[in-house]
Amino acid sequence: MYDFKEGWKHRIAETLNKLLREAGLEGNISPSAVIVEIPPKPELGDLGFPMFSFAKLLRKAPPQIARMVADNLGEPGSFAAEGPYVNVRLNRAEVAASLLGKLSAPSFGRPGTLAGSRIMVEFSSPNTNKPLHLGHLRNDVLGESISRILAACGAEVRKVCIINDRGVHICKSMLAYREYGQGKTPESEGVKSDHFVGDWYVKFHTMSKENPAAEEQAQEMLRQWEQGDREIVALWEKMREWTVQGMKETYERTGVSFDQYYYESQTYLSGREEVLKGLDRGIFYREEDGSIWVDLTAEKLDKKVLLRKDGTSLYITQDFGTAIHRHRDWPFDRLIYVVGSEQQYHFQVLFTLLKKLGFDWAENLYHLSYGMVNLPEGKMKSREGTVVDADDLLDSLKALALQEIRDKDREAAVGDSGETAEKIALGALHYYLLQVSPLKDMLFDPQESLAFNGNTGPYLQYMGARISSMLRKEEGSAAARGTVTPELLSGDAEWELLKTLAAYPESIAAAAARMDPSLLAAYLYELSKTFSRFYHDCPILNAETPDLAATRLALCRGVLRVLRDALDLICIPFLVSM
Repeated sequence: MYDFKEGWKHRIAETLNKLLREAGLEGNISPSAVIVEIPPKPELGDLGFPMFSFAKLLRKAPPQIARMVADNLGEPGSFAAEGPYVNVRLNRAEVAASLLGKLSAPSFGRPGTLAGSRIMVEFSSPNTNKPLHLGHLRNDVLGESISRILAACGAEVRKVCIINDRGVHICKSMLAYREYGQGKTPESEGVKSDHFVGDWYVKFHTMSKENPAAEEQAQEMLRQWEQGDREIVALWEKMREWTVQGMKETYERTGVSFDQYYYESQTYLSGREEVLKGLDRGIFYREEDGSIWVDLTAEKLDKKVLLRKDGTSLYITQDFGTAIHRHRDWPFDRLIYVVGSEQQYHFQVLFTLLKKLGFDWAENLYHLSYGMVNLPEGKMKSREGTVVDADDLLDSLKALALQEIRDKDREAAVGDSGETAEKIALGALHYYLLQVSPLKDMLFDPQESLAFNGNTGPYLQYMGARISSMLRKEEGSAAARGTVTPELLSGDAEWELLKTLAAYPESIAAAAARMDPSLLAAYLYELSKTFSRFYHDCPILNAETPDLAATRLALCRGVLRVLRDALDLICIPFLVSM
């Protein structure tokens, strides 16, 4: 559809410029200035071109301009003026032939809008005192999906994860384990390693109620760690490895991966030198107590401490030091931080500081902010009672999906029912988390997410399985004897499906430009509904003629190709049977 839109934009622009010249008016209208819309009703046409923005240049009302453009476009029949719009009807046979030829090409759905750019995406940012939780799942799928979408638009993408492995919260798990662990290990207890460490974090809170000195003991352990106490460092390394290993298992399970891990313990000092440089240049200032600050009131922000009076760093100092370090590692054109909306102010300060320090690339930093995600009251309690562990949630979803497979007596049809249930669970979870705009808070309903009808991941997976099943029946059908003949796709249901397929590259480009995978999720749902209407209205394997059967089946292959590709971009496993 993009090619046809661009062709008509050029024709409209040429006609408008002709009208300008005939009226003796100055100006030159480029095709990029011509807006194209989809008319609200199919009977109005396939494309609509509003004339509002040209009223000042041509000194006429938009409806009059529309009539003049329609009168000067050439032979009538494929376009008409409708109020302030020029509406166009595309040649269905021409579009069908063009699209069926492109759908199987690897380049289809790859708009190339970000070709040549290098984009780093930071997401997840876990702590090593507990396992990943529901909030991480939204962060992870947002980061992974937007990375895939940016890459589909031609960008070279580097996915990075900062692991927060230092601080007093880490020492709380360590202190509880040292006091009560008695040499226990994840293996000896039969517990996933990150959950094992998280249990000791929970134990600390019980311990602190019984021992008022526990908080101070954790602070003292942190001081000993920073001073390099061998015993403390060895315990820290062991428990960090347990947590990280467990987290990586969850990442693998959910299809999330990173090109590089950064550890806060290795980067937390990296911003201190930059602060001292900024102090020498007069960008920052020193208070009487020796602490170093920056005054951002001119930027409508506050004053911010960057180094404490004892010379130690704060999170903001660590963050801009890490950003500088990353750019040296891998010079990016853009760095995207996938972090919750509660950190919006933090990133405003971070980006302003980096600009003040003179880093040109700081102009292209972006905070992909997202809202909170919670579960309905009483659903799937976690071991802590307040946070829902990612693994627990996935296990519960898998069990529900497996029960659904058994209730429908589909175990033989799906093959490995456990593997299928796992993929349905991931599809349900990821689609539910991505279907709303990232900025919105959301309530995750496990039962609703697993519905096989409606706006859900399993519904999309079912569409893919339905088409796959049909393609397996091609041999021996009329379609096997026919020839693909695009001009046969002339019905309304076929035309709506063709137009929806043609919009795929633009949907990817829009999702990348707005950093919003929900746009692609909405496109997938619309494609699935449109295919369902086509499937209902148009016989495929049993079409009236072999040529029509072969042509409709080729259209189905195109739908399957787009479904499979788009599902991957929003991290939903594809299923050939359900």
